[in-house]
Amino acid sequence: MFRIRKITDDIYPMNKHAVGQVMDILRQRFSSVDESKILLIPEQLRNPLKYQFRSMLLVADNFNGNVKGFALLFHAPDLDFCYLDYIATHKDQITTGVGGALYERCRDEALMLKSSGIFMECLPDDEKLCPGKENLKQNASRLRFYERYGARPIINTLYETPVKEGDTCPPYLVLDNLDQHDLPSTEKIRKVVKAILYRKYGDYCPDEYIHKVVDSFKDDPVKLRDYKYISKVKPVDKNNHHNHPVAEPASGNHLKDSNHKNRIYLAVNNDHEIHHVKEVGYVEAPVRISRIMKIIGDTGIFETIPVNKFSEKYIRQVHSNDLVDFLKNAGENFPKGNSVYPYIFPIRNLNVRPRDVNVLAGYFCIDTFTPIHHNVWKAATGAVDCAMSCANKLIEHGGLAYALVRPPGHHAETRVFGGFCYLNTAAIAANYLSKLGKVAILDIDYHHGNGQQEIFYKRSDVITVSLHGHPSTTYPYFCGFRKEKGEGEGTGFNINFPLDEGLNADEYRKVLADAMQKISSFKPDWLVVCFGLDTAKGDPTGTFSFGIKDFEKNGRMIGSLGIPTLVVQEGGYLNRSLGNNALHFFKGLKDSFYR
Repeated sequence: MFRIRKITDDIYPMNKHAVGQVMDILRQRFSSVDESKILLIPEQLRNPLKYQFRSMLLVADNFNGNVKGFALLFHAPDLDFCYLDYIATHKDQITTGVGGALYERCRDEALMLKSSGIFMECLPDDEKLCPGKENLKQNASRLRFYERYGARPIINTLYETPVKEGDTCPPYLVLDNLDQHDLPSTEKIRKVVKAILYRKYGDYCPDEYIHKVVDSFKDDPVKLRDYKYISKVKPVDKNNHHNHPVAEPASGNHLKDSNHKNRIYLAVNNDHEIHHVKEVGYVEAPVRISRIMKIIGDTGIFETIPVNKFSEKYIRQVHSNDLVDFLKNAGENFPKGNSVYPYIFPIRNLNVRPRDVNVLAGYFCIDTFTPIHHNVWKAATGAVDCAMSCANKLIEHGGLAYALVRPPGHHAETRVFGGFCYLNTAAIAANYLSKLGKVAILDIDYHHGNGQQEIFYKRSDVITVSLHGHPSTTYPYFCGFRKEKGEGEGTGFNINFPLDEGLNADEYRKVLADAMQKISSFKPDWLVVCFGLDTAKGDPTGTFSFGIKDFEKNGRMIGSLGIPTLVVQEGGYLNRSLGNNALHFFKGLKDSFYR
């Protein structure tokens, strides 16, 4: 069993360990590669401007951190193409499908970056260019592998011309067009080839050679070699606008179907209904989930995934043991069918804990309207399991995921609950993802995300950004101001956008654009969205007036970031509009993300 994760630096110990293993695999598999080139990998990850490529290291490893294979993918944002430098598995690797899964992830990354294609070099399968039967056999096997994805050598060029006399096996330039409509024009391909030769081989290839090769690309558009190894192909799918046949996957390889990758993973908290507070005025009711599912369930844009049970340790990494133990023991301390509301708060002396469990609720709560009852722990941990299951899907495949859960979580802090929230589901998932890279949390609930602010306030590996009603008039009232920017190492990594009551949707999107710029500058590997539908027109807890078109536009803006995204359901209490508003948000998110 393995997962695939993206590494963009070697700062974190887990990443540094993986990069070291990747370098060892390179030495094992590519003995001809100069050691100085191998030693460049950490710097290529850290300093993309110097090498004019954005480097992405995709590693297939297990949860013990043992790397089974890797792919080193370069992105040239100025020319909108990707270049696959290496893809290899460990010499002792026995698990099948690692190479296929890695390459499929490369294709997903390239599509998310809106690349025109993936270019790569492959040694030739022509004995005139590469003598030796054993070499030809290996080269043919590699070209056969890529042909399954529609990737083939570009023909009618001088690319496979030796640079120096005596050089053997000059490589083909292979293009995977990612099943897109157009092949590159002459003008486009010449710019790409020039960039590859100068950026990759500028210290080896003379200018005269580079100009000769670049000028040899004359076909408009570029032409690919006919299929040589794959005889059975799928017909052209007019709906996907393919301009060439797509190879039929061989039995047993780990390809995803073309529609699968454009869906949104969906995990629903099946235990949410046991958290049902029936008092008049308690708006956080089970009907919220059913109203959303009724609308989004049959749209075909979601793929429901199983929800796995996760260790309690992930909760305790975010919340204090005292709070966790209190919530966990609620089933024993509070009789079934009886809800206890906090009503006494120890603001003068937190060092003294009351003995009466009915009073103890106030020790751990920030308000008087979030009750404790028999099923709180089971319902809250069910929500956490959903978000964690979604997080694992993102680690394995990238893309988008939606944890449709209640109770919500973004008001729960390290040692206190409140605002209908008991465990901070989004923060727990974000902390989990932070072990594999930098995380941005974007809170677009109407109310301030005080929970994740407090939890990550002194950290720089997780940036917390919140757009919310101004705390001078809006819950939780005592935090969410602009001046709250983080502390210590976390200074500058907490960003609040408090908004005036009745702000219109166009003005909101101007602020959202500013928030997205802050996130983009942080360059996160993961995005967690605390998704509130309480910004809708008529919501009993908010003052904004967003309609379905506004939610779709907001989703479209967020999806344009192109970051693997976990959306966690938070507030939203106007039941009649929840489903349509959610659907249009995800429609915008998906269309923009996968464009």
